[in-house]
Amino acid sequence: MQASLREFIKRLEDEDRIVKVKKAASVKFEIPSILKKLDPKPVLFEKIVEHPDFRLVGNLCSDRKILAEAVGASSHELRGRIINALENPGRKELVENPPCQEIVIDDPNLTKLPFIWTGDKDRAPYISASIIIAYDREYGYNASYHRLMLVDRKRIVPRIVPRHLYKYIERGCREVAITIGNHPAFMLAAAITTGIEVDELAVASALAEIRYAKTLTNNLLVPADCEIVLEGYITDEFIDEGPFLDILGTYDIVRKERVIEVRCITMRRNPIFQYILPAGYEHKNLMGLPREATIYREVSRVCECLDVRLTPGSGEWLNAIVKIRKKNEDDGRKAIEAAFKGHESLKYVVVVDEDIDIDNPEEVEWAISTRTQLDRDLILKPGEKGSSLDPSADQITRLTCKAGVDATIPLNSERERFKKARIPEVDLEKFIRDY
Repeated sequence: MQASLREFIKRLEDEDRIVKVKKAASVKFEIPSILKKLDPKPVLFEKIVEHPDFRLVGNLCSDRKILAEAVGASSHELRGRIINALENPGRKELVENPPCQEIVIDDPNLTKLPFIWTGDKDRAPYISASIIIAYDREYGYNASYHRLMLVDRKRIVPRIVPRHLYKYIERGCREVAITIGNHPAFMLAAAITTGIEVDELAVASALAEIRYAKTLTNNLLVPADCEIVLEGYITDEFIDEGPFLDILGTYDIVRKERVIEVRCITMRRNPIFQYILPAGYEHKNLMGLPREATIYREVSRVCECLDVRLTPGSGEWLNAIVKIRKKNEDDGRKAIEAAFKGHESLKYVVVVDEDIDIDNPEEVEWAISTRTQLDRDLILKPGEKGSSLDPSADQITRLTCKAGVDATIPLNSERERFKKARIPEVDLEKFIRDY
């Protein structure tokens, strides 16, 4: 079955797994507030006060189980599905007369779209679930998330981090298509950052049956079944972008960013807008899950990696726990270096043994407390490029100090000294039940 946002929402409706908000909600703080209170439950807003022609969905990928189901996997299998899609990309199926072009607006007015006011210090309303697609003759297609600040009827400003799209622009690629209202498989693929040569459209096709169609004005490929497409051109005009609430729950700084002029809008009939709650579980999952996969892949190249988790307290972005099966004394240090290679924004990483539950912060803290001597097991990496979202770093240069802790048991030590003592269990009911 073709993968579309509508098909996926219908499935959640049939299974009574999506909250429906029937009363009209406003784009001015009400929609984000409702989503925050209901997170991680998916929510469908059936009416928007300022935009009666649109419905809106949020928190769609907040639950890892639901996100995994969208690509035909269990939560445990999801990371493997992502890695397999990266290593075995799918074929891009093209179709004519796609659903995303049922309505064509040649003279667009962006103010008629439900841009959202999220935080009380936002400079302007934003689109947060926007995926920009660009094409380079050498590198091929790139799809990546970039928040969009509304400027006026035809202009928006994206936040473009110096990664792949940034390089595309430097190489002269200016034509873009922006898709809103995508199936979770395409959302997940667009969140992956790996080699610049990786075609995220083909990765999405390996995750689900995503169909593609050509845009009307700039000959780019977009998901044929997405809800809305903005066709535009990246200009040489720079204006202030931000402040805007981001994944760490803090405000990102103001920067000069390029303006995009929108020349055409296409959409489905009765369109469903899409919004990602900043710093919500959906935001964290979409940013964190692909990085867990790339960290796992890199660590597996140097030692036996068992699991990876980006921690919720770091926005599933800055801090990672890596579980390995240690076979050589330097496996922990190798895993630290590989983890930083797998996720360039990573700030802190802790490597633990196979007996530690990496989803339990107490166990991780216990491993650090009982299995490390920091003069031996701490790796400091000052002056490294990190995340522009970290308010403690230089948010312009992205320079930060990274650190890794090898919290694994030294192989030349008596392992039993580092294991928790076992208290033999008894049947508690025998002692506390009433006679």
